[in-house]
Parts: sequence; C-alpha cells; structure tokens
Amino acid sequence: MDTTCLIIDDEKLARELLREYIAAFPQIEILGECAKGTEAVEQIDNLKPDLIFLDVQMPGMTGFDVLDEIIHEPYVIFTTAYDQYAIKAFEKNAVDYLLKPLDLDRFKLAVDRALQRRKMEEGNIEDLLSGMHIPPVRSSYDSHIFVQKSEKLFNLPVEEIMYLEASGDYTVISTKNDQFVSSSGIGKLEELMSPDKFIRVHRSTIINLNFLKEIERHFNGGMIVKMQNSKTFPVSRTYAKMIRKKVV
Repeated sequence: MDTTCLIIDDEKLARELLREYIAAFPQIEILGECAKGTEAVEQIDNLKPDLIFLDVQMPGMTGFDVLDEIIHEPYVIFTTAYDQYAIKAFEKNAVDYLLKPLDLDRFKLAVDRALQRRKMEEGNIEDLLSGMHIPPVRSSYDSHIFVQKSEKLFNLPVEEIMYLEASGDYTVISTKNDQFVSSSGIGKLEELMSPDKFIRVHRSTIINLNFLKEIERHFNGGMIVKMQNSKTFPVSRTYAKMIRKKVV
C-alpha cells in the first residue's frame, strides 16, 4: 500500500533534508512541498496526502493553525527546532514529534510508526465496512423517545433535549429542567435524531443547535460550545470542521 506525503517547512534546507530521508522509503510518494502555512492548507485539502511532515513555526500560520484549518485529516509528524510544543502536538493526535537537527534513525522510527498506524487503522475500517450493514438514509426522525425515570417510562419530546453525554455504556440526556440516564449508547441515540438539529461536537457529546448560545475560541486554538444554560463542551478537531461548514 503506497503512502503519499507532503513536506511543510519554511526552510529550504530542511525541506531538502526531508526529501533525502524520505528517499529511504520507496513506498512513500512525495506529492510536493510548502513553505507557508496558507499554502499548506490549500495543498493538504487539494492533494489529500496520507502523511505530512509539518514544521511548527512558520511565517503567517503555525503548524497548529494549519491543522485547525484543514478539512482533510492526514497523519502528522512534526519536525521542529522547538521542544516546548510536544504536548500540544500529541493533543492534536500527531504520530510523532521530531526535533531538529533531525536524526536519520529517529526519523525512520517515526515514519515506520506512521506507516504502521495507517495500515492498522485502514485495515480495521475495511474489515468493519465489509462486515457491516449500511442502513438506508432516514427520511424522518423520532419526535419522542421513552426514557427511564424511577420506575416509570417518561415520554420525552426530542426537541426538549439540550445535549447528550456519553458515560461508559450509558448516555446522560439533559433537558432544561431534568436529566435522564439511558442504557443505550450515544451512537445509537444519535441515529434517532435529525442531524439538522443535533450535531456531534465530540465523540462523547451531542448538542441540540436550538440550545446553542455561542462558540468560543479556546486559548490553544480549539473551540468550545456554550449552551443556553452556560454549560460548555470542548469541540474535538474532527467535529470542529463540521461546525466551520455552518459559518457564513
């Protein structure tokens, strides 16, 4: 399985060294290189590389800014002279974080790790898709669901749900004035609700847009949604892109 990559670094010598090191991997095809963050965003979304080698400090946009703006999600290996961003890099689900000057053996280890992760994750997806039944697209969604409250089943209008939070194998359903615990997983409940009103902001959180007050930019470049009752939820990188599509 061939792997495509993009080199992103504002230093020409650094890009040339990366090309030299990548040549040790014949299964990797270099699609191109970028010296600026704005250019990188465009090229990543157009070329859709499997893997990117990404510098942190670049003119105009940092490497983290690039990751916040792109829609396509490649595997990421950071290559930088700054060690203080390592924790933030792994919060962005980076495969590895390499410090300059790059060591060839350490570089090979990082690339092997990226190739192995891609093989494992894409193999799992293919196995999953081959064995799953894809349900037809729903033309309508439930207006009411029944939830347990003490010893009774409560008839809950779906439109009154403010947000849903995963809690292990259970889901906590919150309305303006009450909370319910469902034995169904959050994924199953998501299937019952219209995606026009209910959107996922995190793998463990679904919100009702009708109760969304505002979206805040977080100090680390992330996003936070604030509900009408002042409850806040972090927005993961994957779902932030869905929210950006609604920005006009």
